[in-house]
Amino acid sequence: VVVSIICSPPQNYPLYIRSVPTENELKFHYTVHTSLDVVDEKISAMGKALVDQRELYLGLLYPTEDYKVYGYVTNSKVKFVMVVDSSNTALRDNEIRSMFRKLHNSYTDIMCNPFYNPGDRIQSRAFDTMVNSMMMQVC
Repeated sequence: VVVSIICSPPQNYPLYIRSVPTENELKFHYTVHTSLDVVDEKISAMGKALVDQRELYLGLLYPTEDYKVYGYVTNSKVKFVMVVDSSNTALRDNEIRSMFRKLHNSYTDIMCNPFYNPGDRIQSRAFDTMVNSMMMQVC
């Protein structure tokens, strides 16, 4: 399982990446970065119909042999990408959506911290704990 938060365009650099297990971390980084093109395509395809919404759950971006890649975009165009093992059939779309909402709420808490500089990598113990507990539920 990989959880990633990507900065808004044009930079598109990662603010936070966490993967379990850590053996194939480079492969997961590649998967996350290649999924950004799919996220951009889905956003542009949806057009202005969804501009008024507060959040954009993009659903399944694409499946691979081993993984399923899901996407979520905030109203400020910050992208959240989650890579889940394909063999995990217990995860439903509603559960993935609620996991993204949890991530978004925790991300919002970090943004509200007066000591956090927007655009810096996320280094919060509380955020790490929340992500770890969420990942353990999935694994």
